[in-house]
Amino acid sequence: MANINLLPWRETRRQARRQQFLTGLCGAAFLAVLSVWLWDAVVSDQIAYQETRNRKLTTQIKLLDQEVAEIRDLQLKRNRLIDRMRVIQALQGNRPVIVRLLDQLVRTVPEGVFYTSLQTDAQVVSIEGIAESNNRVSSLMRRLEASRWLQAPSLDAVQATPDYGTQATHFTLSVGIELPEEAVEQPL
Repeated sequence: MANINLLPWRETRRQARRQQFLTGLCGAAFLAVLSVWLWDAVVSDQIAYQETRNRKLTTQIKLLDQEVAEIRDLQLKRNRLIDRMRVIQALQGNRPVIVRLLDQLVRTVPEGVFYTSLQTDAQVVSIEGIAESNNRVSSLMRRLEASRWLQAPSLDAVQATPDYGTQATHFTLSVGIELPEEAVEQPL
C-alpha cells in the first residue's frame, strides 16, 4: 500500500482554521470595539446637544423671569397710578361737595352761636363752638337735622362758659354727612 501521510495536511488545515478563527475573533472584537466607540460618540453628541439646549433654555428662562419681574413692577406702578388717579378724581369730585357742606354748616348756624373748631372724620363732622344759651344749641341741632346735607346731630358735651356771658355754653357735637342724590356723581 502506498504510504500517504495526511497529518501535515490536516495540521495545516487546523492551522488555517485556527488562523481564520483568530482573524474572525479579532475582526469581531474590532467591530465590537468600533460599534461601542461609535455608540459612545453618538450618545456623547446627543448629551452635548441636550446640554446645549438646556443651557439655552436656562438663559431664556432667566430672560423671561426678568421680563416677568419687569411686568410685575410695571403692573404695581400701574396700580399705584390708578389708585392715585382715583384719589385725585375723588378729590376733584368732592370739591363742590365740600364747598356745599361748608355752606350748609354756615347756613345752619343760628344767631348767637359761633364755631371754634370743625373736624371731619370719614362721614362725620365734629363741631365745637360757643352759644349764648342752651336754646341756641338746640336751635342749631334742629337746623342741622333739617339740612339735606347733614343728618343725626348728636350733642356730645355742654359746659358753662361764663367768659362769654352768664348763660354762655361751650358745646361739642357731631353730625353725619348725608349727600343728596344730585350731589353724588354717577360713574362714567
